[in-house]
Amino acid sequence: MKRAILFAAALLAGAPAFAHDVTAGDLQIIHPAIPAPAPAAKSAAGYLAIRNEGAEPDRLLAVEGDFAERIMLHITEVSADGVARMTHLDGIDIPAGETVLLERGGMHVMLMGLTGPLPEGAHVPATLVFERAGRVEVEFAVDPPGAAAAGDHAGH
Repeated sequence: MKRAILFAAALLAGAPAFAHDVTAGDLQIIHPAIPAPAPAAKSAAGYLAIRNEGAEPDRLLAVEGDFAERIMLHITEVSADGVARMTHLDGIDIPAGETVLLERGGMHVMLMGLTGPLPEGAHVPATLVFERAGRVEVEFAVDPPGAAAAGDHAGH
């Protein structure tokens, strides 16, 4: 009995890190997170994974929240001469049966004009807007600077 209680306690101890995962129909939103920016930062990036377990594709159209003046979908692209630049995306396709990662060095949520500090440990409410699934309420966890991106949690 004591072993079962310890096992249950160990499982629960890990649960808060993923408590903000959300399922909306066939979509699973996995670990939306923002690495904590410097207190005076005016921009930051958000990361997450989106798993589509359905038979139909979907498309992420926008992210909304009141913690930044502008929230956009971006991709980081590196030119042949090694120069990285961010490009705005009108949407991100979520193919049926696949998981799409928004992570460092690739597609991500760009937060510009932060309206206040994003302290480590905070949870920031936002809305993901999908073509088929509609509006999905999530919370971005403010992780330690340099923390693992959403793709590292996609198996959870």
